[in-house]
Amino acid sequence: MRAEALAAVKTSVKPAQAKMLAFFTDEYVPHARATLGASSLPDGRAYYAFTVRRSTTTDLTPDAIFALGEKEVARIHAEMEAQMRATGFSGTLPEFLVKLRTDKQFYAPDLQTYIEKASEIGKRIDGLLPLWFGTLPRLPWTIRVKPPELEGSSGGYNLGDPAKGVAGAVVVGRSSFGDPLFGLPAWILHEGVPGHHLQIALSQERTDLPAFRRRDKPTAFVEGWALYSEQLGEEMGVYRTPYERFGRLSFDMWRACRLMMDVGIHWKGWSADQAMRCLQDNTALPDRVVKGETQRYIAWPAQALAYKVGELGFLAERKRAEQALGTRFDIRAFHDAVLDEGPMPLSILHDQMTRWIEAKGGKAL
Repeated sequence: MRAEALAAVKTSVKPAQAKMLAFFTDEYVPHARATLGASSLPDGRAYYAFTVRRSTTTDLTPDAIFALGEKEVARIHAEMEAQMRATGFSGTLPEFLVKLRTDKQFYAPDLQTYIEKASEIGKRIDGLLPLWFGTLPRLPWTIRVKPPELEGSSGGYNLGDPAKGVAGAVVVGRSSFGDPLFGLPAWILHEGVPGHHLQIALSQERTDLPAFRRRDKPTAFVEGWALYSEQLGEEMGVYRTPYERFGRLSFDMWRACRLMMDVGIHWKGWSADQAMRCLQDNTALPDRVVKGETQRYIAWPAQALAYKVGELGFLAERKRAEQALGTRFDIRAFHDAVLDEGPMPLSILHDQMTRWIEAKGGKAL
């Protein structure tokens, strides 16, 4: 079987790859446009406005998204300054970012140490979950190292399979220990629990729902919930130092910058360098991540907008429920309600939560 597979690669796969490479090099690239943004395509502005609506599952316009990004960047910047001062650092924010990117105390010496620290954070969060969620999935989760052939792919969450006995997994690469340790709590909250694993595993267990209700992946819901989980970690007591809180804010700034960068590139005619500066000047992300993220936004119009818009959607629904129910508001019941019916567009989630508030005896605002 191995010989047959290698023969198939030699006679079919490799020639097809060579043909594709030749087309890309000789025909596609020489005729590609010099501009970056989707708005430079025929009917590009209408197309980009559509991708914004599709990605966020809202009626927000590109200009409204950009204004939201400016507001969030300013808010988070002020919170970052406060946490920087809480560490005792007396310099400027750019100087602090240099310190965070270069000081060895913030980095693991090897992958094993990185995984051990991530595992400790994950198990600590597991112990807090019953205080915040009434319903938890039966399927456990773990931390797994990517196989070498997938090393170039991004880390994140790999869904498990209850029927096959496969746990959900937060996946790290062999170079992941090069990421700062102060960002680990927010990352585990996002990719593990109560982020992707909790939301996805609960959806998998709703076998009474149609498959599309369990498996659909509206980015604004899935990633919005994971980003909401990062800030929920503050209330849960997961972050223990100003550095870890700064790490969360750096991640939050990352998602806020996306609102300006994506719209800037595809709606306002920004260059890649112009867009990149938002992450360089305002986050502790490594340079390789900054460059990779900028290329991602260029290649995938509007997708990155869904994270922050989704998070703000969950926060708005929670505020609405708290105001409507007052002392009757139960955070565990609220979290169960937003996750119980599987992933859905934010507009449908809003209607769903209106019905839930009214069923609890409140008057939805």
